Amino acid sequence: MCHQMHYVTHTHTHTHTHTHSLPLPSCSTQTHAVSTQRAASHDPREVGSVKELLCKQTHTHTHIPACSSPSASVTMETPSRTDSSPSECEQGEVAATEVTGRDMEDVDVLEEDTEKEAGEEVVKDEEAGKRAAGELATQRKLLAIEELVLTERNYLRHLRLCSVTIRSNLQKVQPPLANLDTMFLHIQEVMDVSERLLTLLDRGQPSNPGFLSLLCDAFLSLRTDMEAAYREYLAGYGNVTALENSYKQKEAVWQEVVKVVKASAPEVNASSPTFFLVMPVQRIARYPLLLQTIQKHTDPRDPAYLALEDVARIAVDMNCKINEYKRFREVADKYKKTETLSIRDKINRLNGHSIAKKTARLGQFLKHETGIVPKVIDEEFDALAGFFCVLERGITDLHENVENFLGHLQAFLACRPEERDLDLGSDRGVVSYREITAALKQWIYPTFERRVRTLVHRPLCSLREMLAGPRNLIRKRLDKLLDYEALGEKSGLSYEEQAVAGAYRTINALLVAELPQFNGTALQLLWGILGAFSCLQRDLAADTEQLFASYTHELPHSLLEPSAFWEWASAAVCEEAKRLDAIFQNVQEELNAPIVQPLSPSSQRRLQVLMERHSPEKIYQLTRHVVGSRELDLTLQRGELVALVSEMDTRGDRRRWLVDAGGPRGYVPSSKLVRYRQVTKEVPPSPHFTTAVGREAIRRHSYSPESHPFVTMAMPCFQVFAGYDFTARSHHEVTLRSGEPVKVLEPHDKRGNRDWSLVEVRGRRGYVPSNYLAVLPSVVAPPTAPFC
Repeated sequence: MCHQMHYVTHTHTHTHTHTHSLPLPSCSTQTHAVSTQRAASHDPREVGSVKELLCKQTHTHTHIPACSSPSASVTMETPSRTDSSPSECEQGEVAATEVTGRDMEDVDVLEEDTEKEAGEEVVKDEEAGKRAAGELATQRKLLAIEELVLTERNYLRHLRLCSVTIRSNLQKVQPPLANLDTMFLHIQEVMDVSERLLTLLDRGQPSNPGFLSLLCDAFLSLRTDMEAAYREYLAGYGNVTALENSYKQKEAVWQEVVKVVKASAPEVNASSPTFFLVMPVQRIARYPLLLQTIQKHTDPRDPAYLALEDVARIAVDMNCKINEYKRFREVADKYKKTETLSIRDKINRLNGHSIAKKTARLGQFLKHETGIVPKVIDEEFDALAGFFCVLERGITDLHENVENFLGHLQAFLACRPEERDLDLGSDRGVVSYREITAALKQWIYPTFERRVRTLVHRPLCSLREMLAGPRNLIRKRLDKLLDYEALGEKSGLSYEEQAVAGAYRTINALLVAELPQFNGTALQLLWGILGAFSCLQRDLAADTEQLFASYTHELPHSLLEPSAFWEWASAAVCEEAKRLDAIFQNVQEELNAPIVQPLSPSSQRRLQVLMERHSPEKIYQLTRHVVGSRELDLTLQRGELVALVSEMDTRGDRRRWLVDAGGPRGYVPSSKLVRYRQVTKEVPPSPHFTTAVGREAIRRHSYSPESHPFVTMAMPCFQVFAGYDFTARSHHEVTLRSGEPVKVLEPHDKRGNRDWSLVEVRGRRGYVPSNYLAVLPSVVAPPTAPFC
């Protein structure tokens, strides 16, 4: 290498410099060696410095380089010459230019080679970095998968510890804890889903390439069951915390609970049941985080990447649906409660806000009914609500019929004629019938009644109670709809107005989503109850047939042929049916018979008015009360008299007759009218008593063979009795029964009208018609001794 480069600057002075140096080619060779050696070091900075140095040599004013070896470099100056030889300068300048050009070309080639090699090294470094990042992502993915599996195992182990060990130990606490089973409601379903998930994941190892596909398939197959189990558990978790707070209010009870929990799980730092019961709430929210972490560290080119992406999205949607369902349940629990409040409690709840709200609802409702504001029509909800109303009416009617049926069955069982010692003779058939009746009432019917109560009446009562929640929600939806419509099309809503709108949307969405399922479930339960009742009736018939079969040889008509037996049975049934029909007709005639008691004074005056206007055959009497429900209908009491005007209404309906009630005219049902038959029984006249026979009226002769003793009679006492039955029609009147004693307080009413009398009977006071009363003697004094 060349250690020095001396540049001699040409001056305009006449000083001559003699330079003794090595030959020029040797200098070029050394320079080339230096450039080659620096280029071989692969340092771009050195290559650049050589290039800059050569450029400087080319553009300097002095082109005579003086290269000397490290051993010697001598420079001598002679004053005799002021300038170097022109030929030597020119030769040196040309030689330096040639050397510099060759060096520049070599440097460019070396620079290109160096850049190429550096680019290759960068690519290799990038590939190495990618490989390292991929290995790191794979390692993190494996750790996330192992974390999911391991935490799932610990989660299931804690739930089993809580639902089995801790629960069984809490059940042994004395006195027993109230509603303890409610705390562990729906936890078994959550445990089943978790156990199934672990069973599917145990089919592979997390380090296997296909485990990711196995994980995705497991979550997709359990998606529906997992959502259903966690949805119900999270919706009822509020009851768990409320129950635990009720335990905390009793210090002794809570200390016992804490003691049991710590003793049951000493390896876990738990002091309350909710330490374990809150785990499902936390677990369902952790699934999306774990799946998203696995997805983050999974190569997009992995075959299971798309499935993993779907599973992560499904886990997020599952949490959203569970939260939405929980919110719906909170709204339903808030409004489905049925409160029995007295009028005083309702008045105490009134305030300015509630009065204003109810007034606004009433105004909006009146606007709907009058057509000022159109109603919001929701055909889907209207159809669901209509079906619910029909279903509710059917369940209610069936419940009432079953209760009546059980009541009649109890009345039938209470009557036990077979226990009476009746003189029925020694006929074997009669004795057999008696034994059959005893078996029916002591064994078959009581068993049937018990099964009906268990399989029909009790489920029907529960089903009827279930209707209260949807019914209250439907009513509350109408109230919220009126509030929502009152907001109108306001652009900006206040916080309270937003809450009103949100409450209506929530209740409406809840009913539209849940009411079809409720209607279907209720209908299935109703069909099941009816099916159970039919099966019970069939079993009753089979038991009865089996009972009668054991007495077949002892009963009459048992030896008849089947055709003859059925002919006899049909004839007997028809005969009894005719008897029942005759009894029914008699009862119907008795019910529809006109009132036989004499008319009251006001009815007598009305009869006179009607007789003046119409013929006697047009006079009818009402058999039952009539309440007008349509236009031009009359409201009349039982026993009132009317006159028939027309046997049909204006539309030709013969079920409604036009009658004259003595003043107003209107329509009454023709089935409640009978022709009036005037009572011919006269009111018995008041008895007139005469005085006893005097002494001078009886002639006494001492010679008479018959003696006529003189008897003195006391004046008889009189008592007022009810001559006829009278039914009170208002609270001012009092009911009378024919023959009972009556105390007359005033023989007239407050206006002085003697047609009515104020009486007291059975401790009650009221007015009755005066002509319904009869005066009769009650006590007659015993006769005195004979006169001598």
